[in-house]
Amino acid sequence: MTIHTDTLIRQGRSYWWNSFVSMLRFDLASLRESLVTVALLQLLMGAGMAIIYGFYFDEIPQVAATFIVTGTPTLAIVPVGMALVPGVVMQHRLDETYDFLWSLPVPRLTIAASNFVLFTGLAMPGVALSLVVAAWRYNIDLTVSWSVIPAVLLAALMANSVGFGFAHAIAEPRITNLIVNMIIFLVLLFSPVAFPISNFPDWFASVHRVLPFFHMANIIRGGLTEGLVTGLPVSYLVVGLWMLGSWALVAWVVGRRR
Repeated sequence: MTIHTDTLIRQGRSYWWNSFVSMLRFDLASLRESLVTVALLQLLMGAGMAIIYGFYFDEIPQVAATFIVTGTPTLAIVPVGMALVPGVVMQHRLDETYDFLWSLPVPRLTIAASNFVLFTGLAMPGVALSLVVAAWRYNIDLTVSWSVIPAVLLAALMANSVGFGFAHAIAEPRITNLIVNMIIFLVLLFSPVAFPISNFPDWFASVHRVLPFFHMANIIRGGLTEGLVTGLPVSYLVVGLWMLGSWALVAWVVGRRR
């Protein structure tokens, strides 16, 4: 990896930007053999899960089908941010290249910034394709508004931030792997992503009003439908707080390395 600098002093916006671009190239090169796997994972989690829901019933009411379809973006985002991102960090630890990563002659925050941009970008094609396939499967006409763009970006950044934060904060890859599997299991089976939160018992719904998954689906669903969801300001706030909390964890992890 080549770091371009205009001066011998490693500081300033030009140096930071060049370092960020170099890290982005480095990370993309490291993932080049995994891109097909990433695409398949998103489709299986997004459109795949939506299609499977349809096998349980001969007929699905339109409102229920709309919930399923508009839940696919969240189902596609979660495996990238909360499984693939920690998986990459785990692989660095297992390959004993983790310390090498932090020793690269770049500002440490460019490592985090590269991860956020790269994995958010990787999530977008899967989100779009999963949504199209699911909408076609259930013959749902969506009402797409401009607000879906910041909603998807915020949800993806939040998921990437959480995955990046706990993967770097936990030194033991086996514990990270356990957490990743628990998150995927929780989102697939026990999160109100593809169905209304009102279907849950009150105590379980209260838990999910603190966790980010329901709110991720809520803000995205709000940009794809009209009159189907409520409490969007609260959902944006919760997702934003989870993202800020994750960034604080990332800053702590970055700052403690010497």
